[in-house]
Amino acid sequence: MIRILAVTKDLELNCDLTLEEVENEDTLWYWIDFNGPTETETKILESHFKFHPLAIEDCISNTNSPKFDHYIDYNFFILNSLDMERLHSEEVSLFVSDKYVVSYHESSTGVIDAAWDKVKIGEKNWTKGTAYVAHQIMDKIVDNFFPAAYRLEDKLDNIEMNEEEDSVYNLIDRLFKIRKDLLRLRKIINSMRDLLYRIINSEKLEDFNEHKMYFSDIHDHLLKLSTMVDSSREMTSDIRDNYLSRNSAKLNRNTMVLTVVTTIFNPLTFIVGVYGMNFVFIPELNFRYGYFIVMAVMAIIALLMYRGFKRNGWMDF
Repeated sequence: MIRILAVTKDLELNCDLTLEEVENEDTLWYWIDFNGPTETETKILESHFKFHPLAIEDCISNTNSPKFDHYIDYNFFILNSLDMERLHSEEVSLFVSDKYVVSYHESSTGVIDAAWDKVKIGEKNWTKGTAYVAHQIMDKIVDNFFPAAYRLEDKLDNIEMNEEEDSVYNLIDRLFKIRKDLLRLRKIINSMRDLLYRIINSEKLEDFNEHKMYFSDIHDHLLKLSTMVDSSREMTSDIRDNYLSRNSAKLNRNTMVLTVVTTIFNPLTFIVGVYGMNFVFIPELNFRYGYFIVMAVMAIIALLMYRGFKRNGWMDF
């Protein structure tokens, strides 16, 4: 699908133009959005706009990191939007000149729709030209990163609180899934941050010079996001180490309990073993109260050992 938005020199908005009608003397600038285009619509990039074949190839491949290329009549950008459900990147390509903005994306994305609606109602900013449109697209893409970062932070808080009293193994498994999502988000954010840095410091983007303050603001947002993600990654490590330490302490406590019990029963087992030997001539076997005396001796030994362990702090589990 192709949609067109044009602003005339009289600052009037027109959205009902064809490709041929949009390029006239009364048009101040226009924005053409290729939203999930067909093969025939994609060929317009070459047949009508005469874009460079390498730029068109980058549009179609959809496997690129954010980048910026300068051509004689226009600048070409590749941006990475975010799929909120899968936390995967979605490529958005921009061709920007002083006369037009051409956006190209294979799948429908809400950030482009949001930027489209914002540009339509931003009459006071139409005089800023195509740089204003490019700024709105980049700004909406970056703003979409914040909900994902906050959502992952909330998941980490839930794991740390563990109100559901989930097992350590399930918590660690969830923690590593969150860490994996953070790494994906971090890669997208940092690549966009590097692109914005190039835009701000490039001498080839003459149309953007008057609006670098706005692009610097987007760069500041990306710096904040990068800090948030790095902080969350450190938090995953702290939570992981905390749970592993608690699990190790619990295991050591259980081992100590078993060790104490085994130690107490060792002498008792020895006594029982002695009196369980199959010999006829054991003097105590014919003693009338021998059994009771042996049981009493065993109880006294167990009690004395327990008190000794208690006094030495071995029973403080």
